[in-house]
Amino acid sequence: MERHMIEPDVVSNNDDSNETQKPKKKTRLGERFRGFLPVVVDLETGGFNAETDALLEVAMVILDMDQDGTIFIHDQVHAHIEPFEGANLEPAALEFTGIDPHHPLRMAETEKEALSRMFKPIRDAIKHHGCNRAVLVGHNAHFDLGFLNQAIGRSGLKRAPFHPFSCFDTATLGGLAYGQTVLARACDAAGLTFNHEEAHSARYDAALTAQLFCEIVNRWRDLGGWNPHEDSAGQ
Repeated sequence: MERHMIEPDVVSNNDDSNETQKPKKKTRLGERFRGFLPVVVDLETGGFNAETDALLEVAMVILDMDQDGTIFIHDQVHAHIEPFEGANLEPAALEFTGIDPHHPLRMAETEKEALSRMFKPIRDAIKHHGCNRAVLVGHNAHFDLGFLNQAIGRSGLKRAPFHPFSCFDTATLGGLAYGQTVLARACDAAGLTFNHEEAHSARYDAALTAQLFCEIVNRWRDLGGWNPHEDSAGQ
């Protein structure tokens, strides 16, 4: 069954508030995705099961757009996360990411501390652009969204800024634009430098995923798929 995107009022800036705010006039970015603000997210985890496995690292990239409709990276927030109580840590996952969850220099935060801090600039961007909500952009995005939703639930955060089930997937977009679904190969096809030694850190992968998303969106505009001036005139 097809599920349609929810269109709530703008989420409150207060993490624990159930109040909504009426959106301001949309900016160019607010217009581009029908009132949804794309935020690029990458996570590193202790396994593949969002319900049982630890969330270990989160990076989120906030985007912006100029008046000509060029989308670009505006800011990034990042956190190392303490495994929640009783979390499973798969040895193979830790070996793959190289993360030591208990290293004293990680300066890890609880899920609630990290997400509360990271959601603040996202809420500010939603308000600034006159958007309704953020929509998660990720590479194989439902994996990241599943872990993020579980962490939000465990933290008891109300009215999280992200749409609970809709997302933009750069694996799909990379396949469409470049015939490549692996992040490194899609970046190569897009002319982006991908450093395999830095990969599998949330901060690096989020930045490359954001660059790839921007390249695809801007290329589509250049090919005539979206005209920012016609879109604005139709408002």
